[in-house]
Amino acid sequence: MSIVTFLTFVGDQCGKAEEAINFYTSTFPNSEIISITKYAKGEAGGTPELIKHGVFSLNGTNYMVSESNYNHAWSFTPAVSLLIMDNSNEFIQTVFEKLSENGGQIMVPLDNYEGEGDYGFGKKFGWCEDKYGISWQFILSE
Repeated sequence: MSIVTFLTFVGDQCGKAEEAINFYTSTFPNSEIISITKYAKGEAGGTPELIKHGVFSLNGTNYMVSESNYNHAWSFTPAVSLLIMDNSNEFIQTVFEKLSENGGQIMVPLDNYEGEGDYGFGKKFGWCEDKYGISWQFILSE
């Protein structure tokens, strides 16, 4: 059995999956695009420039992706996020900044939370949404 995160790019994000995959694999170490299959001309669910099914790896963890140009009543939500834990302050800071820039949104500033306001997660915590609508949480572990 395997459990893999599956990202479906719809609505305003449809057509941006390949750009997102390239961005993510260039941002995280030990990452690669494993496969991309696009829709055939006239195939239901998409057009030839859209990803029917793709697989990429971020630091050894696989993710699947698809795009659909159907009128879906849903998209990405911050209620589900990708959590990054690392013991390098420099890495956490760099990736947080890169993912939250150019149309991204900072939802919880990456900061030290000790004492009052301590979330109990680690030395530092932050939460952002990238320009593709994917939500990311960051914890500086001890």
